[in-house]
Amino acid sequence: MAPTTPETDAPPSATGARALDANAPDASDASPDALARDPDALSTLGTEPTPPKPPLWRRVLPFLLGAALLGWVLRRTSFSELAGALEHTNHAAFFGFALVALLTNLALDCIATSYIYRRTVCPVSFREFFVIRGASYLPSMLNHNLGQAWLTYYLAKRYRAPLWRVAGATLLVYGTNLAGLVLLGVVALVMSDEPPAWLAPILGVSLTLGVLYAALLRFGQGLLERFQATRPLVEIGVSGHLLAILVRLPHVAALYLGTWLSFSFFGVWVPPADALAYIPLLMLVAALPLTPGGVGTRDATALSLLAPFAPLTFGTSAITAATLSWLLATHLIAALISPPLMRRASRLLGR
Repeated sequence: MAPTTPETDAPPSATGARALDANAPDASDASPDALARDPDALSTLGTEPTPPKPPLWRRVLPFLLGAALLGWVLRRTSFSELAGALEHTNHAAFFGFALVALLTNLALDCIATSYIYRRTVCPVSFREFFVIRGASYLPSMLNHNLGQAWLTYYLAKRYRAPLWRVAGATLLVYGTNLAGLVLLGVVALVMSDEPPAWLAPILGVSLTLGVLYAALLRFGQGLLERFQATRPLVEIGVSGHLLAILVRLPHVAALYLGTWLSFSFFGVWVPPADALAYIPLLMLVAALPLTPGGVGTRDATALSLLAPFAPLTFGTSAITAATLSWLLATHLIAALISPPLMRRASRLLGR
């Protein structure tokens, strides 16, 4: 879905071909400091083989799954109650809230994510990354991970960095987001008198995996440094990971508040202790690359998790009204702000 972007002026070379190899031993010095001193020290992306086109069933399956999940939700929705919930909503206030939430998320995301890329890949500024991240909202409308993939490729192209190294930094971005969600779950476990039965086991597994990952960073450096994708993770170390998570927390908190409070516009009030348990799970499921734009997955998950908090007036139809309205509002805002930023990002490649 990403538009065609202009190529950099540097020609492809044999070194550039090796830079794309995840096992290339001569690209280990592709640090942001090296890029800042000599941007031409790293190879361009060069020419890459066109990946094979996925079979038709794989392209159609996400749409079928989204339609099936949405159908499941609508079968459990009263259309008269759905219309009533929509009618009793202050649409101007809801859209204004969505606008403020999206722009706040974008700014905080840029602070946290540009920090990671500066530490691991390239000297990208907040201002420039704001343009790039905002442009990536366009492909993200179809799939969140598609937007992240576009952003990864763009940064590799823009800064002539090895694609696998940028991909490794992007994995760290995902990791900090997941860590933030886990921390919200920990707070829920502490605050709630009766937390969901599944919360403690999930947190236990997540924290155990986190400890094992930290041990791998500490004692498995020789193995991880063999691959471009994992080399940035070793270079910033455990302390760098913890700092990146700390910088990410305001963004995760803003995402959480936006998702949680959006339901209140439709009379769906989830108490804070319960919200800390359920909303992060909803955020995680919505980001999974299962359906286009998270359509169906977010709605079905919200209906399953938040049904006990539905208002008496409109029942669970109010939950469906909230999820569909939030999807429409955020996609509309993204469709308005992303194309101009996409054009500006394309011009940056021509410099």
